[in-house]
Amino acid sequence: METLRNRILEDGKALPGGILKVDNFLNHQMDPNFMLEIAKEFARRLEGRGINKIVTIEASGIAPAIMLGYVMQLPVVFIKKKTPKTMQDMLVSQVSSFTKDRTYTVCISRDFLNADDKVVFIDDYLAYGNAARGVIDLCYQAGAEIDTMGFVIEKGFQGGGDQLRYEGHNVESLVIIDSIDNCEITFRD
Repeated sequence: METLRNRILEDGKALPGGILKVDNFLNHQMDPNFMLEIAKEFARRLEGRGINKIVTIEASGIAPAIMLGYVMQLPVVFIKKKTPKTMQDMLVSQVSSFTKDRTYTVCISRDFLNADDKVVFIDDYLAYGNAARGVIDLCYQAGAEIDTMGFVIEKGFQGGGDQLRYEGHNVESLVIIDSIDNCEITFRD
């Protein structure tokens, strides 16, 4: 997606340690018009797949997921990183966060993820694939089919996408970054 590549080059910042900051348009301050463009591209890639639910994980995946839900006219459910007192019947998994350097117990209500669901998981980043693995686990527990995992930005140099594809998962990343060595961004063709 050429417009996303250009936006990353113009507004993103590559930092030491494999960190790419795009917080001025994607995951802190958001550009709703650009987010709609991202959602339309995901919708184009998902056309005809029979998906009936969009799943994401809080917090940065919510914006692209809700925009995709609007475009595709599908419900969006987000996996919570804290167990609410009001949630009774839930599915639980563990997710390690690369960015936050901690492990979360994530949960989703069985009311919103079940065997009738064919889902797409949408998130802002794919690094090592930890969030994706948590979602795969929750879908497995629910008996739901995870059809596609969609990421706005995949950090290809961290290997999560390659491993998920090797395991047979359908991964749709709008852009894949091969390197941010020396704080220079290099995209995969």
